[in-house]
Order: sequence, then structure tokens, then C-alpha cells
Amino acid sequence: MGELAGGGDAVGGVSGGRGERVAVATQGAGTLYLCATPLGNLGDITIRAIEAMRQADVVLAEDTRRSLGLLRHYGVEARLVSFHDHNERSRTPQVLDWLSRGMNVALVSDAGSPGLADPGYYLVRAVIAAGLPVTVLPGPSALVAALTVSGLPAHAFIFQGFVPRKDKARRDLLASLREEERTAVFYETPHRLVATLETLLDTLGPGRPVAVARELTKVFEEIVRGTAAEVLERFRERPPRGEMVLLIGGRDFRWPGTEAVRGRGSPPRPPDRNGAEAAT
Repeated sequence: MGELAGGGDAVGGVSGGRGERVAVATQGAGTLYLCATPLGNLGDITIRAIEAMRQADVVLAEDTRRSLGLLRHYGVEARLVSFHDHNERSRTPQVLDWLSRGMNVALVSDAGSPGLADPGYYLVRAVIAAGLPVTVLPGPSALVAALTVSGLPAHAFIFQGFVPRKDKARRDLLASLREEERTAVFYETPHRLVATLETLLDTLGPGRPVAVARELTKVFEEIVRGTAAEVLERFRERPPRGEMVLLIGGRDFRWPGTEAVRGRGSPPRPPDRNGAEAAT
């Protein structure tokens, strides 16, 4: 496959304090491209990511069936190889071999940026340790999207991936946020959200500011804002669906006003790519 536009020799656009040394050490090697993919709306992908997948010798995909739909939408023909939590360690030596033989490899997750609460971290560490080139093609991220639309302070925050499944671990983690001044961001699943909000209320109090961003960039996108008690009541009444991000305000932050649940925070969405109007 040809070099990606702007990729340069061998290093594929890798730069940094030791970029020259890496370029010499890996001349002729392929590059690992970390490609962010849409959270839901297929229009939310960069031209560079499409070109990287089109020109890659191999595309590593968390779910090959899901990635195949994205590739077909953009007319990209690629060799898809599965790369997920259960085979990341066993697949990594093969990827290193491909890179060392000059093959370019693109890594994608089901949605968002690979390596961020998704497979990729172990592989990136291994590629760096082997002195092989790796570069990132930034794009969609549920973490960034939820944080910026939440209305909670974004100048300082912590991200801790998924909320622990076990009750004690979940309680201990949330309790550790009592004096936290920064916004805390978590990923959570629909069937565990209410239990997490109940624990949050018990450990941080009913007045702690909370936001839940659900189905970001999709037709039924919804941002629920309020106190822990208000948001818990909302999701007890209407069980959550879809992918979501849970955000917890810092110790000293308070929502302005005295309304109950702030409900949807997004303006009416434009028609999706199939022309369907957003639900209200």
C-alpha cells in the first residue's frame, strides 16, 4: 500500500522529541494508525481516518461486523481482522510482525477513539517498545463530547473508564470523590445506571450535581442534568437505554437555578443522514 498523504518516510507522520531517532531505527517499517470512528452518526469521521483505512494493509476492528458497515458506507475495501479485549495480547505479536515487514495497520474501535476504555493500550505500548511508528488520527470521543455538552466545568476533570460492576468497588470509588473538586467522568451501561446513581446519592449526597449524556450524536440524543436525587428519580421513572456517559460535578459546583431535572440539554437535532427527524 502507498504512503498516507502527509505521512512522510516510514514514520507516517510521527513526531516528537525523539522522532528523528525513531525514523532512522524504523526505516521501511509500517505505521500503526489509531483511527477514531463515529459514536453513532456516520458523518462524524475525518477524511484522514477514511484514507488511513482505505490505504492500510490491515484494519484491526473491535467488532468486524460493525466496522464493515462503516467501511461499506464510505466505499472502503479493507482486510478486516478482529482485535478486541479477549485477543489483544495474543494478536499483538502478529501486528508487530506486520509492522516490521512494512505493512500499515489501522486500529479502530466500535465507536470513538481506540485505547480509551477500548482495546489498544496494550498494543500501543508494545509498538512503542519495539521502536515502531504509531500515530493518531483524532476524531470522535464520547468522553470529550459528553464533557463539553454537559455544562459541568471542563477545565479540569478526571476520567476513570467504566464504573466498577461490583457493589463494594463501585461504592469505594464514588466515596473517594467526596472532596474531589474536578468533574469526574465515567462510562456506564443502561442496566447498571440506576444502581450507580443510588450509590452516588448514598455516598456523595442528594445534592451533588450530575449529568448523564445518552445516545450522543444519534437521533435520540439526550442530556439529563440535575442533582443526584433528581437524575435518579428521572431514570427510575424512565429506565435508560443506549450508550451513556455519567458526569459528576466537583465538590463546590452547583447548577444554576432551582428547576428540577433539566431534561434535554440539546437543541432540536437536524434530520439524520436518512432524512428522519429527531424524536422530541
